[in-house]
Amino acid sequence: MKLSALIFAVFSAATLSFSAVADIRIRDIVDVEGIRENDLVGYGIVVGLNGTGDTVKNSPFTEDSLSYMLERLGVNVQGEEIKPKNVAAVLVTATLPSFARSGSSIDVTVASIGDAKSLEGGTLILTPMKGADNEIYAVAQGSIIVSGIDVQAQGARETRGTPTTGAVPNGARVERELDYDFNQLGQLTLSLRNPDFTTAARIEDAINGEMGQRVAYMRDPGTVELDFALLQDSPARVLANIENLTVPVVTPARIVIDEKSGTIVLGEDVSISRVAIAQGNISIKISETPVASQPNAFGRGETEVLPRSEISIGQTGSGNIAILQPNVTLSELISGLNALGVTPQEMSDIIRSMKTAGAIHAELVIR
Repeated sequence: MKLSALIFAVFSAATLSFSAVADIRIRDIVDVEGIRENDLVGYGIVVGLNGTGDTVKNSPFTEDSLSYMLERLGVNVQGEEIKPKNVAAVLVTATLPSFARSGSSIDVTVASIGDAKSLEGGTLILTPMKGADNEIYAVAQGSIIVSGIDVQAQGARETRGTPTTGAVPNGARVERELDYDFNQLGQLTLSLRNPDFTTAARIEDAINGEMGQRVAYMRDPGTVELDFALLQDSPARVLANIENLTVPVVTPARIVIDEKSGTIVLGEDVSISRVAIAQGNISIKISETPVASQPNAFGRGETEVLPRSEISIGQTGSGNIAILQPNVTLSELISGLNALGVTPQEMSDIIRSMKTAGAIHAELVIR
């Protein structure tokens, strides 16, 4: 079957009816102003490594940190030359959840900042965790779990993953709470993660219908405000009642192409106008066949090698033009191209060319 006939047959087949609207819970599409996580960071040292720690020559701050810690523990190391191979300096990061209370535990991530080869088998020593205001909110300590591995022999070395980073599950204990009284709010703002006029209006209608009165106001496509003045319940109770309400969310007509990995993500609500497509692969072949030129048997001269090159340019495929009829969806186009064995790179080139020609009515994102 010819290329044009095959594409036309695929595109002219009966199409399935897709809907770009899905009912999603409000809690999954909005962020509540004032309810957010806070980042914490700290500097610490890891001990107990099996000779894979920092070297004093390249990481002198590790030796200083170890000396300072030992002096605080009552060990006098002044004037001593410390060269441990089982200690590494690390940065410790964590996320303080909303409404975290004193005494609760959070996970921490540990990453080496020196020239340590691996943190496997190490133990993080007591490390204060500070926020952006330079105040201590948590303290971290515990055994490190490393997913990567680094194996080294006399003549070979193999590394899988990243052995210089690890995690300490529930490794930090919250010592200070955030001063935030949620129930004292008179007004609450819901921020849409993907601003859209239609979705914001539907959230407003769903909340007002559930509350039985007008308490929600759409300020813009990304913001819906709640007024608690007319409600008897606390803001926390009201939010618990409305966050599980479902609203139809319209997904935008968008195509995302990742050229590095060859990934193409397509939205369902993408439409295509009438357009003609011609796509062919050009192959260029260059071959070298040198020829040796020798003098006569009794003549004077030297043997020379003369270059001889052959260049051939060909085009694979039938070279026919396929005409897409109106109302053809992008999913049908991709199905047809897949049936023809088109590669992701060729598919992305076709989509970009159709977008340039104005035949695809969608947002094209190329990364």
